[in-house]
Amino acid sequence: MTVFSGKLSGIRVLVVEDEALVAMDLEMILEDLGCAVVGPVMRLDRAEALVKADVEADAAILDVNVGGLQVFPLAALLAERGVPIVFATGYDSSGMPAEWNGRPTLQKPYTVEDVARRLLQAIAGA
Repeated sequence: MTVFSGKLSGIRVLVVEDEALVAMDLEMILEDLGCAVVGPVMRLDRAEALVKADVEADAAILDVNVGGLQVFPLAALLAERGVPIVFATGYDSSGMPAEWNGRPTLQKPYTVEDVARRLLQAIAGA
């Protein structure tokens, strides 16, 4: 149990992550926080198809680099739909395009508390 237990209960989170172990770990973290996980989706084309089909998500956690492709076009689709976004990356934020600076970002590796903080920050800022 964390100080965040209950605060994220029932939130549907779209997870886009191409590394299977990282995706499974994030899925377990989100479930521990009471979230409903949408995905995880491991390919950008599949994630884009889900979003275009109006997937029900209250927030999204997007790996910045999915299969060698930048996630920012998908982030733009989600932002157009008003879905709060948290970026996840193993790199520092210097590689983020200016338009996405200031968005909540998870530095890999992350903890349950990191995920909860960034999700709450994204939802509050939406």
